[in-house]
Amino acid sequence: MAGAEAAWALAHAGVPAVIHEMRPVRGTEAHQTEKLAEMVCSNSFRSDDWETNAVGLLHEEMRRAGSLVMAAAELARLPAGGALAVDREQFADAVTARLTEHPLIEIRREEVSGLPPSEWDSVIIATGPLTSPALAEAIQALTGEDSLAFFDAIAPIVHAESVDMSKAWFQSRYDKGETEAERKAYLNCPMDQAQYEAFIDALIAGEKTEFKEWERSTPYFEGCLPIEVMAERGRETLRHGPMKPVGLTNPHNPEVKAHAVVQLRQDNAIGALFNIVGFQTKLKYGAQKDVFRVIPGLENAEFARLGGIHRNTFLNSPRLLDPVMRLRVEPRLRFAGQITGVEGYVESAAMGMLAGRFAAAERLGRVCAPPPLVTAFGALLNHITSGADAETFQPMNVNFGLFPPLEDAPRPRGKKAARKQARGRAMSERALADLGRWLNETIPFAA
Repeated sequence: MAGAEAAWALAHAGVPAVIHEMRPVRGTEAHQTEKLAEMVCSNSFRSDDWETNAVGLLHEEMRRAGSLVMAAAELARLPAGGALAVDREQFADAVTARLTEHPLIEIRREEVSGLPPSEWDSVIIATGPLTSPALAEAIQALTGEDSLAFFDAIAPIVHAESVDMSKAWFQSRYDKGETEAERKAYLNCPMDQAQYEAFIDALIAGEKTEFKEWERSTPYFEGCLPIEVMAERGRETLRHGPMKPVGLTNPHNPEVKAHAVVQLRQDNAIGALFNIVGFQTKLKYGAQKDVFRVIPGLENAEFARLGGIHRNTFLNSPRLLDPVMRLRVEPRLRFAGQITGVEGYVESAAMGMLAGRFAAAERLGRVCAPPPLVTAFGALLNHITSGADAETFQPMNVNFGLFPPLEDAPRPRGKKAARKQARGRAMSERALADLGRWLNETIPFAA
């Protein structure tokens, strides 16, 4: 997604761009198609609430900046309560079509198996978390850094018709959403205490994927832990995470509160596929079927895709990148997306958009200053280029903790949640005001 946004930003500044995409010449452990911007994990861009949520704010900033990813997401949007979820096939088709049809964009299907040739004087490396080994080794040799990596896991997808609706029901947590479809965007499978304990036992005992020797010391990203790793941290962990039972009422048994609830989110436009929310896993395929069919309502589940795991690589960006995402030791090379140490679809796409804008300004002989720190763009960029401690750098989602504090923070009376919402709203208003000024000052980009 970062590469797609970078090319789009360049083209809409009037600068020709060439995309080098190695699929299908060379595949990855996670991708299944040759489409650009293929979603290999969740089909959700997470919260779309721009007023009080940092992720939603990043959505809105990207929309105002002319994002290709956000435009494609709107075309492929699915009901998901307050979240922005998409039909992954429609989404990838839309991105691929827009890039393919643009007269200033050329797509070459080939692997760049080492550092780009020296005659390529302005390059954006947006190879994502699955950088090909040859290119990763070349980058490591150039930077002198030890390779940093973590594992990212993929959640399984279930055929909706195989879910037992005498046990499951449709409801978004707290009935969140403006439409009936959004308020019923999730399938819920309840568990009583005995069923939950049996599930935890099966999960912990399930046969796991074994890692190669060189992979065993690679840490997971804390925001995307395999479900069995969460279970191993404590038997109650999942009840306070993806299986929390709050905000839901079982219409089959409304008087009894579930001990835990497994949620499934719609994965395609026709509602035939649902992914199991938060169930990224490194269980072996056979074990996945056995363990997940312990869940009430999924006893006869048919899987369109089972979970998986792959090794992600990222740079020590605070040490290696300058404020406009150029490699300090070789400034002709820019990096963008998840390889820079941001985590998440929209975060990766946003860094691609910025890299494209910086490169376009450079090519046109213009100045494009980094976005203000108070914006989601600026907070993320600052984190990866200078704000984070290089000694302890780890991938990060956008969150209000990355933003400068408010000078006059609102202090409404009432519950903590209300105070948090007021703070988020004030930070979002400040961000969008400064974003507007920044967009007006930088080179023009057509929406």
